[in-house]
Amino acid sequence: MSPCMPSPCCYNLREALHGGLVRPACLHFSPRIVTVHQTRRRCWTQVSVVRAAEGSQGVLTQEQKDNNRSEQTAKLKAAAEREMKAVNEAINQQTNTPQDGSQSADSATAPLRARLNRAIEVMQEGLIERDTEVRLLLLAALSQEHVLYIGPPGTAKSELGRRLSRLSAGTFFERLLTRFSVPEELFGPLSMRALEDDRYVRQTEGYLPKANVAFVDEIFKANSAILNTLLTVLNERLFDNGTDREQVPLLCLVGASNELPESEELDALYDRFLIRRQVSQVSDAGLPAMLAAAADNNLAGTGLASHRSNGSQAAAQESIALTFEECQEIRQQALRHVSVPVEVRQLLADLRTHLREKIEPPVYVSDRRLVKAVGLMQVAAYTSGKDSVSLLDCMLLQHILWQQPDQQSRITDFLLSQISEDDGLQSASYILGSIFSRACVVLTKKGENLASVLGEATALKESLVDKLISLKASQGVGRGSNMWISKKETDSVASSLRPKLEKTRKAHEALLDEAITLQAVLENADSLGPLDIVDVLPKRWADYLRGMDKPPR
Repeated sequence: MSPCMPSPCCYNLREALHGGLVRPACLHFSPRIVTVHQTRRRCWTQVSVVRAAEGSQGVLTQEQKDNNRSEQTAKLKAAAEREMKAVNEAINQQTNTPQDGSQSADSATAPLRARLNRAIEVMQEGLIERDTEVRLLLLAALSQEHVLYIGPPGTAKSELGRRLSRLSAGTFFERLLTRFSVPEELFGPLSMRALEDDRYVRQTEGYLPKANVAFVDEIFKANSAILNTLLTVLNERLFDNGTDREQVPLLCLVGASNELPESEELDALYDRFLIRRQVSQVSDAGLPAMLAAAADNNLAGTGLASHRSNGSQAAAQESIALTFEECQEIRQQALRHVSVPVEVRQLLADLRTHLREKIEPPVYVSDRRLVKAVGLMQVAAYTSGKDSVSLLDCMLLQHILWQQPDQQSRITDFLLSQISEDDGLQSASYILGSIFSRACVVLTKKGENLASVLGEATALKESLVDKLISLKASQGVGRGSNMWISKKETDSVASSLRPKLEKTRKAHEALLDEAITLQAVLENADSLGPLDIVDVLPKRWADYLRGMDKPPR
């Protein structure tokens, strides 16, 4: 047998330590010992010396020693169990009840959320399988971003734009572009009276520069004469009218197309649409409901169906109307009060790297798009009553970062894997092992570095508690944590996340239990001996011994 490999008898720890045996020769280190190995060897030797001293005194019988140690072990385990129970109750309470800041944000935005939920209902009325499209469109308007719908004709793309216009009680502009469209179709005709005065000014009233909500069909048929001006309107909300630069009160422009842009000159226009959504025909399962709704509408037109009158519909829309100024205020409040945690920022960085390096062809994501995506998630969190963006809010990125529709599923898969991964679990276990090894020394050399080791154990416990709170909050997906994710998407995310999150949660709970037990040992270090830590944390002790016999790196 190699001199560096332990004999099988060495793992009968209780018998070896109880008998006060010195460390067997089969556990000798190689000459290349490092500090941590010296510490562990000294700890082992000191445990043996303590045991040998107790045996030589002959004060207690072996049975009394075993009984005392069993009693001490039972007390430690009971204390750890009580602490673990209290921690779990605190975690459950904190998960179910928002913290002060979050609770304040939740109560402050409750009336707004009620209006927005009602607005979603009004916009969805009579539409089948358009839940996601409606929610994304309203969120884009609140964030003052633009939406691109890609799909065949007759899929309610223009109807969504008109419904948003009615909801905002603003000016609506609608136009279909062709290859031969001229700037006058979008920006208004030239003023003849101004030309007489040698001024190049357009009559913009009733055109895009004066619109609050706009719908432009076949948006990618825009030619170079239209493109530059359109880009400035979309991004900066400005329109150069002669020598004047006018502010454009545009809340949201809804673009529609049957196909993706094919030329590079349209890439900049494509990038201006933060939210991209592929719209399909109603499924076979939803077709009967759509036909029934259409029949009801036809009956309502002849007065044969009992529906709300046009007056009541207008009154309902007026009560939930969102003005341009209100949307601006909501966005400003969100950017001012909603924080973006480091894990969310890191997820965005990792996702861009993944899209650039792991997907073929690589997906380009501009810096502007990432910054705007963060702003949109802040608005989503704020209107959902939260004071910080969560990892679950990042599921909205599946509608933001793709270039081709088939890339959306790959982005979704990456987000789900990142949200459910056991982030930090291995590092926390390694840190716990390091604290455990120093705790062994503390128990043999009373008082030495006790406060420092106890402080680290407490800090690790608190870190694990925070992680468990985050995991349990993530397991709550599907309970209305984000009003902008449709029910269908929520159910899909929940079914994918819950099994993985449950496995990760149990692993963190086991690690937290060890950390709490170690903290209890250190808090009672003055009345404990080296053997007590072996009794309450046998698995961690076994791992500790295996680490002693690994050759130094």
